[in-house]
Amino acid sequence: MTESAPPYPGGPQSPQGPPPSNNLVWGILTTILCCLPFGIVSIVQAAKVNGLWAQGQTAAAQEAADSAKKWAIIAAVVGVIVIVLYVILLVAGVMTLGTVGSTTSS
Repeated sequence: MTESAPPYPGGPQSPQGPPPSNNLVWGILTTILCCLPFGIVSIVQAAKVNGLWAQGQTAAAQEAADSAKKWAIIAAVVGVIVIVLYVILLVAGVMTLGTVGSTTSS
């Protein structure tokens, strides 16, 4: 007669339900459109989600998914702030867009 060992506490367990959303699309979009460094962090965190879920580490997978979402939001906010500041400085004349100081001499 063979006995199977009971699952040990803290070990991998079979995941229940669907995996959490990995937010990879948001990470890619914020990397391309908004803020590259924070978007890359979001992509790295999103890439961990499915692997952790497959290993049965549901809490870690959910934490990685939440972290990916957080970094995507940070990237979007920073990107919008930078664009708004750029436009304000452009309108204020502090920055010039490809114009070389043209002066007329008489």
